[in-house]
Amino acid sequence: MAICFLSPVKPISISPLICNKKPAVIRCNFSLPTITTTEPEPVFTSVRSFAPATVANLGPGFDFLGCAVDGLGDFVSVRIDPSVHPGEISISDICGTHASIKLSKNPLWNCAGIAAIATMKMLNIRSVGLSLTLEKGLPLGSGLGSSAASAAAAAVAVNEIFGGKLEVKDLVLAGLESEAKVSGYHADNIAPAIMGGFVLIRSYDPLELMSLKFPEGKELFFVLVSPDFEAPTKKMRAALPAEIGMPHHVWNCSQAGALVASVLQGDLVGLGQALSSDKIVEPKRAPLIPGMEEVKKAAMRAGAFGCTISGAGPTAVAVIDDEERGKEIGKSMVEAFSKEGNLKAVAMVKRLDRIGARLVGSVPTR
Repeated sequence: MAICFLSPVKPISISPLICNKKPAVIRCNFSLPTITTTEPEPVFTSVRSFAPATVANLGPGFDFLGCAVDGLGDFVSVRIDPSVHPGEISISDICGTHASIKLSKNPLWNCAGIAAIATMKMLNIRSVGLSLTLEKGLPLGSGLGSSAASAAAAAVAVNEIFGGKLEVKDLVLAGLESEAKVSGYHADNIAPAIMGGFVLIRSYDPLELMSLKFPEGKELFFVLVSPDFEAPTKKMRAALPAEIGMPHHVWNCSQAGALVASVLQGDLVGLGQALSSDKIVEPKRAPLIPGMEEVKKAAMRAGAFGCTISGAGPTAVAVIDDEERGKEIGKSMVEAFSKEGNLKAVAMVKRLDRIGARLVGSVPTR
Protein backbone atom coordinates (compact mmCIF):
# COMPACT_ATOMS: atom_id res chain seq x y z
CA MET A 1 0.00 0.00 0.00
CA ALA A 2 1.52 3.32 -1.05
CA ILE A 3 0.35 6.47 0.72
CA CYS A 4 1.98 9.84 1.29
CA PHE A 5 0.80 12.01 4.17
CA LEU A 6 2.40 14.23 6.79
CA SER A 7 1.06 16.55 9.44
CA PRO A 8 3.05 19.65 10.52
CA VAL A 9 6.01 19.25 12.83
CA LYS A 10 7.76 21.71 15.11
CA PRO A 11 10.94 23.82 14.87
CA ILE A 12 14.17 22.51 16.32
CA SER A 13 17.40 23.75 17.84
CA ILE A 14 20.49 21.64 18.47
CA SER A 15 23.26 22.52 20.91
CA PRO A 16 26.45 20.47 21.22
CA LEU A 17 27.77 20.46 24.80
CA ILE A 18 31.20 19.25 25.79
CA CYS A 19 33.09 19.36 29.06
CA ASN A 20 36.15 21.60 29.27
CA LYS A 21 37.14 24.77 31.09
CA LYS A 22 34.68 26.81 29.01
CA PRO A 23 31.97 24.55 27.61
CA ALA A 24 31.51 25.07 23.88
CA VAL A 25 27.81 25.61 23.47
CA ILE A 26 26.49 26.30 19.98
CA ARG A 27 22.83 27.15 19.59
CA CYS A 28 21.01 27.58 16.30
CA ASN A 29 17.29 27.85 15.72
CA PHE A 30 16.03 25.96 12.72
CA SER A 31 12.67 25.43 11.12
CA LEU A 32 11.65 22.82 8.57
CA PRO A 33 13.38 23.02 5.19
CA THR A 34 11.61 25.27 2.70
CA ILE A 35 9.70 23.21 0.15
CA THR A 36 10.78 24.51 -3.25
CA THR A 37 10.19 23.54 -6.84
CA THR A 38 13.71 22.11 -6.93
CA GLU A 39 13.52 18.38 -6.35
CA PRO A 40 16.79 16.49 -5.73
CA GLU A 41 17.72 13.76 -8.18
CA PRO A 42 18.41 10.28 -6.76
CA VAL A 43 22.13 9.54 -6.56
CA PHE A 44 21.61 5.86 -5.70
CA THR A 45 19.23 3.26 -7.06
CA SER A 46 19.18 1.59 -3.66
CA VAL A 47 20.61 2.14 -0.18
CA ARG A 48 20.80 0.26 3.11
CA SER A 49 20.97 2.01 6.47
CA PHE A 50 21.33 1.07 10.13
CA ALA A 51 20.08 2.75 13.30
CA PRO A 52 21.10 1.68 16.81
CA ALA A 53 19.13 0.66 19.86
CA THR A 54 18.69 3.33 22.51
CA VAL A 55 18.28 3.58 26.27
CA ALA A 56 15.78 6.29 27.17
CA ASN A 57 15.22 8.06 30.52
CA LEU A 58 18.49 6.86 32.09
CA GLY A 59 16.78 6.81 35.48
CA PRO A 60 15.80 10.36 36.48
CA GLY A 61 15.77 11.74 32.91
CA PHE A 62 12.22 10.73 31.99
CA ASP A 63 11.45 11.92 28.44
CA PHE A 64 14.52 14.18 28.27
CA LEU A 65 17.64 11.97 28.40
CA GLY A 66 18.73 9.06 26.23
CA CYS A 67 21.74 7.40 24.64
CA ALA A 68 22.57 5.07 21.76
CA VAL A 69 23.88 1.52 22.17
CA ASP A 70 26.38 -0.06 19.78
CA GLY A 71 25.84 -3.38 18.00
CA LEU A 72 22.04 -3.61 18.20
CA GLY A 73 19.47 -2.08 15.91
CA ASP A 74 17.36 -2.15 12.76
CA PHE A 75 18.24 -2.05 9.07
CA VAL A 76 16.21 -0.38 6.34
CA SER A 77 16.70 -0.81 2.59
CA VAL A 78 15.18 1.68 0.17
CA ARG A 79 15.19 1.51 -3.63
CA ILE A 80 13.82 3.49 -6.53
CA ASP A 81 10.77 1.54 -7.67
CA PRO A 82 9.05 2.39 -10.99
CA SER A 83 6.04 0.31 -9.92
CA VAL A 84 5.31 2.70 -7.03
CA HIS A 85 3.41 5.88 -7.84
CA PRO A 86 5.73 8.94 -7.99
CA GLY A 87 6.01 10.74 -4.67
CA GLU A 88 4.84 7.73 -2.69
CA ILE A 89 6.47 4.89 -0.77
CA SER A 90 5.54 1.24 -0.42
CA ILE A 91 6.71 -1.18 2.27
CA SER A 92 7.55 -4.33 0.34
CA ASP A 93 8.78 -6.54 3.17
CA ILE A 94 9.32 -6.74 6.93
CA CYS A 95 11.79 -9.40 7.97
CA GLY A 96 14.56 -10.26 10.42
CA THR A 97 14.88 -12.03 13.74
CA HIS A 98 12.23 -9.88 15.34
CA ALA A 99 9.90 -9.43 12.37
CA SER A 100 6.32 -9.61 13.56
CA ILE A 101 2.83 -9.95 12.14
CA LYS A 102 1.99 -7.06 14.46
CA LEU A 103 3.87 -4.68 12.16
CA SER A 104 1.74 -3.20 9.41
CA LYS A 105 2.95 -2.75 5.85
CA ASN A 106 0.72 0.29 5.55
CA PRO A 107 3.28 3.13 5.63
CA LEU A 108 0.87 5.32 7.59
CA TRP A 109 0.88 2.79 10.45
CA ASN A 110 4.49 1.69 10.38
CA CYS A 111 7.33 3.51 12.17
CA ALA A 112 9.67 3.26 9.21
CA GLY A 113 6.94 4.23 6.76
CA ILE A 114 5.89 7.35 8.67
CA ALA A 115 9.48 8.59 8.97
CA ALA A 116 10.15 7.84 5.29
CA ILE A 117 7.05 9.81 4.26
CA ALA A 118 8.13 12.74 6.43
CA THR A 119 11.59 12.71 4.86
CA MET A 120 10.15 12.59 1.33
CA LYS A 121 7.90 15.52 2.24
CA MET A 122 10.89 17.58 3.39
CA LEU A 123 12.78 16.74 0.21
CA ASN A 124 9.73 17.54 -1.93
CA ILE A 125 9.96 14.21 -3.75
CA ARG A 126 7.33 14.05 -6.50
CA SER A 127 8.95 12.35 -9.50
CA VAL A 128 9.90 8.90 -8.21
CA GLY A 129 8.37 6.21 -6.03
CA LEU A 130 10.24 4.27 -3.40
CA SER A 131 10.07 0.72 -2.06
CA LEU A 132 11.20 0.02 1.51
CA THR A 133 12.27 -3.16 3.33
CA LEU A 134 12.52 -3.21 7.12
CA GLU A 135 14.84 -5.68 8.85
CA LYS A 136 13.97 -5.82 12.55
CA GLY A 137 16.93 -6.50 14.79
CA LEU A 138 15.15 -5.24 17.89
CA PRO A 139 12.15 -6.87 19.57
CA LEU A 140 8.94 -4.90 20.01
CA GLY A 141 8.16 -3.52 23.44
CA SER A 142 11.68 -4.22 24.71
CA GLY A 143 12.58 -0.82 26.10
CA LEU A 144 15.43 -0.51 23.61
CA GLY A 145 13.87 1.99 21.23
CA SER A 146 12.59 -0.46 18.64
CA SER A 147 10.22 2.00 16.95
CA ALA A 148 12.83 4.76 16.99
CA ALA A 149 15.45 2.54 15.36
CA SER A 150 13.08 1.74 12.49
CA ALA A 151 12.18 5.40 12.06
CA ALA A 152 15.78 6.62 12.22
CA ALA A 153 17.03 4.06 9.71
CA ALA A 154 14.20 4.92 7.30
CA ALA A 155 14.78 8.67 7.51
CA VAL A 156 18.50 8.25 6.84
CA ALA A 157 17.92 5.83 3.96
CA VAL A 158 15.48 8.12 2.14
CA ASN A 159 17.72 11.14 2.71
CA GLU A 160 20.81 9.35 1.41
CA ILE A 161 19.21 7.98 -1.73
CA PHE A 162 18.68 11.61 -2.76
CA GLY A 163 22.20 12.73 -1.87
CA GLY A 164 21.93 13.49 1.85
CA LYS A 165 20.39 16.95 1.44
CA LEU A 166 18.83 17.08 4.90
CA GLU A 167 20.70 17.84 8.11
CA VAL A 168 20.61 15.85 11.35
CA LYS A 169 18.01 18.19 12.84
CA ASP A 170 15.66 17.46 9.94
CA LEU A 171 16.07 13.71 10.32
CA VAL A 172 15.21 13.97 14.02
CA LEU A 173 12.03 15.80 13.10
CA ALA A 174 11.11 13.12 10.56
CA GLY A 175 11.69 10.41 13.16
CA LEU A 176 9.80 12.32 15.81
CA GLU A 177 6.81 12.51 13.46
CA SER A 178 6.83 8.70 13.56
CA GLU A 179 7.26 8.46 17.33
CA ALA A 180 4.41 10.91 17.90
CA LYS A 181 2.00 8.69 16.01
CA VAL A 182 3.21 5.37 17.43
CA SER A 183 4.23 5.85 21.06
CA GLY A 184 3.91 9.53 21.95
CA TYR A 185 5.68 12.83 21.35
CA HIS A 186 8.98 12.07 23.06
CA ALA A 187 12.45 12.35 21.53
CA ASP A 188 14.60 10.50 24.08
CA ASN A 189 14.86 7.48 21.75
CA ILE A 190 14.72 9.00 18.28
CA ALA A 191 17.25 11.77 18.96
CA PRO A 192 20.07 9.48 20.16
CA ALA A 193 19.15 6.89 17.50
CA ILE A 194 19.92 9.50 14.83
CA MET A 195 22.60 11.56 16.58
CA GLY A 196 24.41 8.85 18.55
CA GLY A 197 25.93 9.24 22.01
CA PHE A 198 24.06 10.89 24.88
CA VAL A 199 21.35 13.44 24.07
CA LEU A 200 19.46 15.87 26.31
CA ILE A 201 16.08 17.16 25.17
CA ARG A 202 16.17 20.65 26.58
CA SER A 203 12.77 21.69 25.27
CA TYR A 204 9.85 20.21 23.35
CA ASP A 205 8.19 23.48 22.34
CA PRO A 206 10.18 24.41 20.42
CA LEU A 207 12.17 21.19 20.17
CA GLU A 208 15.74 21.79 21.30
CA LEU A 209 18.37 19.07 21.58
CA MET A 210 21.78 19.05 23.23
CA SER A 211 24.44 16.49 22.38
CA LEU A 212 26.36 15.46 25.52
CA LYS A 213 29.89 14.41 24.65
CA PHE A 214 31.11 11.44 26.68
CA PRO A 215 34.94 11.71 26.78
CA GLU A 216 36.88 9.77 24.15
CA GLY A 217 39.11 7.07 25.61
CA LYS A 218 36.77 6.40 28.54
CA GLU A 219 35.30 2.90 28.68
CA LEU A 220 31.57 2.60 29.19
CA PHE A 221 29.65 -0.66 28.91
CA PHE A 222 25.92 -1.20 29.13
CA VAL A 223 24.71 -4.49 30.55
CA LEU A 224 21.36 -5.06 28.88
CA VAL A 225 19.18 -7.84 30.24
CA SER A 226 15.95 -8.45 28.35
CA PRO A 227 13.37 -10.82 29.86
CA ASP A 228 10.78 -12.74 27.87
CA PHE A 229 8.09 -10.21 28.71
CA GLU A 230 6.50 -7.41 26.71
CA ALA A 231 5.98 -3.98 28.22
CA PRO A 232 4.16 -1.76 25.71
CA THR A 233 5.17 1.89 26.03
CA LYS A 234 1.59 3.15 26.18
CA LYS A 235 0.71 0.73 29.01
CA MET A 236 3.83 1.67 30.98
CA ARG A 237 3.18 5.38 30.52
CA ALA A 238 -0.36 4.91 31.82
CA ALA A 239 1.09 3.70 35.12
CA LEU A 240 2.82 7.02 35.82
CA PRO A 241 1.51 9.49 38.40
CA ALA A 242 -0.40 12.53 37.14
CA GLU A 243 1.14 14.67 39.87
CA ILE A 244 4.31 14.50 41.98
CA GLY A 245 5.34 16.09 45.26
CA MET A 246 7.90 18.87 45.47
CA PRO A 247 10.49 16.76 47.38
CA HIS A 248 10.54 14.12 44.63
CA HIS A 249 10.67 16.82 41.98
CA VAL A 250 13.70 18.44 43.59
CA TRP A 251 15.39 15.07 44.09
CA ASN A 252 14.94 13.92 40.50
CA CYS A 253 16.08 17.28 39.13
CA SER A 254 19.27 17.10 41.17
CA GLN A 255 19.94 13.52 40.07
CA ALA A 256 19.37 14.36 36.41
CA GLY A 257 21.81 17.27 36.75
CA ALA A 258 24.34 14.95 38.37
CA LEU A 259 23.88 12.44 35.55
CA VAL A 260 24.57 15.06 32.88
CA ALA A 261 27.65 16.28 34.72
CA SER A 262 28.89 12.70 35.10
CA VAL A 263 28.45 12.02 31.38
CA LEU A 264 30.45 15.13 30.44
CA GLN A 265 33.19 14.29 32.93
CA GLY A 266 33.30 10.58 32.11
CA ASP A 267 32.55 9.79 35.75
CA LEU A 268 30.98 6.33 35.60
CA VAL A 269 30.54 5.99 39.35
CA GLY A 270 28.60 9.25 39.47
CA LEU A 271 26.66 8.27 36.35
CA GLY A 272 25.69 4.96 37.91
CA GLN A 273 24.58 6.56 41.16
CA ALA A 274 22.38 9.06 39.36
CA LEU A 275 21.04 6.40 37.00
CA SER A 276 19.83 4.38 39.99
CA SER A 277 18.17 7.22 41.85
CA ASP A 278 14.82 7.87 40.15
CA LYS A 279 12.05 8.36 42.71
CA ILE A 280 9.20 9.13 40.29
CA VAL A 281 8.99 6.78 37.29
CA GLU A 282 10.92 3.63 38.20
CA PRO A 283 9.01 3.00 41.46
CA LYS A 284 5.75 2.89 39.46
CA ARG A 285 7.04 0.77 36.58
CA ALA A 286 9.31 -1.72 38.33
CA PRO A 287 6.45 -3.61 40.05
CA LEU A 288 4.87 -4.18 36.63
CA ILE A 289 7.93 -6.09 35.42
CA PRO A 290 8.22 -9.42 37.31
CA GLY A 291 11.46 -9.58 39.27
CA MET A 292 12.76 -6.13 38.26
CA GLU A 293 13.35 -4.85 41.77
CA GLU A 294 15.46 -7.89 42.66
CA VAL A 295 17.27 -7.70 39.30
CA LYS A 296 18.43 -4.20 40.18
CA LYS A 297 19.66 -5.37 43.58
CA ALA A 298 21.47 -8.30 41.95
CA ALA A 299 23.23 -5.97 39.52
CA MET A 300 24.43 -3.73 42.32
CA ARG A 301 25.61 -6.66 44.42
CA ALA A 302 27.57 -7.96 41.41
CA GLY A 303 29.45 -4.68 41.12
CA ALA A 304 27.45 -2.51 38.70
CA PHE A 305 27.87 1.24 39.15
CA GLY A 306 24.15 1.64 38.64
CA CYS A 307 21.02 -0.04 37.28
CA THR A 308 17.57 1.04 36.13
CA ILE A 309 14.82 0.23 33.63
CA SER A 310 15.69 0.94 30.01
CA GLY A 311 12.96 3.19 28.65
CA ALA A 312 9.55 1.77 29.45
CA GLY A 313 11.06 -1.68 30.02
CA PRO A 314 11.15 -4.59 30.43
CA THR A 315 14.90 -4.50 29.68
CA ALA A 316 17.08 -3.69 32.67
CA VAL A 317 20.25 -1.69 32.03
CA ALA A 318 23.34 -1.54 34.23
CA VAL A 319 26.57 0.38 33.65
CA ILE A 320 30.16 -0.71 34.23
CA ASP A 321 33.65 0.08 32.91
CA ASP A 322 34.83 -3.45 32.09
CA GLU A 323 33.33 -5.89 29.59
CA GLU A 324 34.19 -9.08 31.50
CA ARG A 325 32.76 -7.70 34.71
CA GLY A 326 29.73 -6.72 32.68
CA LYS A 327 29.23 -10.33 31.61
CA GLU A 328 29.29 -11.46 35.24
CA ILE A 329 26.81 -8.77 36.20
CA GLY A 330 24.58 -9.89 33.33
CA LYS A 331 24.61 -13.47 34.61
CA SER A 332 23.50 -12.31 38.05
CA MET A 333 20.69 -10.26 36.54
CA VAL A 334 19.50 -13.16 34.38
CA GLU A 335 19.44 -15.42 37.43
CA ALA A 336 17.40 -12.83 39.36
CA PHE A 337 14.83 -12.58 36.56
CA SER A 338 14.52 -16.38 36.60
CA LYS A 339 14.37 -16.79 40.37
CA GLU A 340 12.29 -13.76 41.34
CA GLY A 341 10.24 -13.13 38.21
CA ASN A 342 10.02 -16.62 36.73
CA LEU A 343 11.16 -15.13 33.42
CA LYS A 344 13.77 -16.27 30.95
CA ALA A 345 16.17 -13.48 30.06
CA VAL A 346 19.09 -12.76 27.76
CA ALA A 347 22.07 -10.61 28.71
CA MET A 348 24.27 -8.55 26.40
CA VAL A 349 27.18 -6.23 27.09
CA LYS A 350 27.45 -3.34 24.64
CA ARG A 351 29.40 -0.11 24.21
CA LEU A 352 28.06 3.39 23.64
CA ASP A 353 27.23 4.09 20.00
CA ARG A 354 28.79 7.48 19.25
CA ILE A 355 27.70 7.66 15.60
CA GLY A 356 23.97 7.11 15.38
CA ALA A 357 22.02 6.17 12.25
CA ARG A 358 24.16 5.76 9.13
CA LEU A 359 24.40 4.46 5.60
CA VAL A 360 25.91 0.98 5.39
CA GLY A 361 25.44 0.11 1.72
CA SER A 362 24.47 1.66 -1.62
CA VAL A 363 24.19 1.09 -5.36
CA PRO A 364 24.86 4.27 -7.39
CA THR A 365 22.75 5.36 -10.33
CA ARG A 366 24.30 4.89 -13.76
